[in-house]
Amino acid sequence: MGNKILEGLSALTTSTEEVTPDIMVIDFTVVTACIVGTGNMWVLVDTGLENSADTILSAAEKRFTKESRPAAIVLTHGHFDHVGSVIKLSEFWDVPVYAHELEMPYITGKKDYPVANASVDGGIVAKLSKSYPQTSIDLRIRAVALPGDGSVPGMPDWRWIPTPGHTEGHVSLFRDRDRVLIAGDAFSTTKQESLFSVLMRRERISGPPRYFTTDWEAAENSVRKLRDLKPFLVIPSHGKPMEGEELTRSLAVLVSEFNKIAKPQKGRFLNG
Repeated sequence: MGNKILEGLSALTTSTEEVTPDIMVIDFTVVTACIVGTGNMWVLVDTGLENSADTILSAAEKRFTKESRPAAIVLTHGHFDHVGSVIKLSEFWDVPVYAHELEMPYITGKKDYPVANASVDGGIVAKLSKSYPQTSIDLRIRAVALPGDGSVPGMPDWRWIPTPGHTEGHVSLFRDRDRVLIAGDAFSTTKQESLFSVLMRRERISGPPRYFTTDWEAAENSVRKLRDLKPFLVIPSHGKPMEGEELTRSLAVLVSEFNKIAKPQKGRFLNG
């Protein structure tokens, strides 16, 4: 039920934004996906919800051509709101899907994620989270582990960075030359647990969505790692892009107050 509510909301409010000449963000309100690249070389990062495929195909066609297809699909991790359309799109385009090797069990039908912890926050999104899908998908031979050298197939100027905590194999993507960061769910720029904050697009830097995060210590270390990269522009999976001094200041605050956002108990988040 919760998934259908999110899909309905997404269908009514989807928008696109060109944040750099070679990055288009497809904003489904509850989550984002990115088209990265120009001309004949581009990649889709994450695939939104189960009903997001047609919107992504339309955006790609308008940006390139109807015949164009990505070099690959790259997943920051395998949660339902990031892999919702990956089977349909990877089959349509006949392309590989890359993710961290620790995410492989979750996208090849071998292992399910833990059920969401709806007690972490009083927000509606958090309360609905127990109804969100946590079972694995099966991409079969299309699922390929990201290269061990940190390179990202189809994205020659980028590197993937392990940012575990939200999931075991969560990754973020970073481009050193202009310090652009695709953060995935390592942190958010809205309070994802609150439907009001999500709908109002209220900017508020926050940690990863708590209801699905399993390792608080690792999540904190990942945020510190990303802060130390000194990103100029961040594209999160939840919330609007943030840049410049606002981003620098906000990340510093997030790191300094991380343990006030939530307290760990048995690896799961509880209200602080």
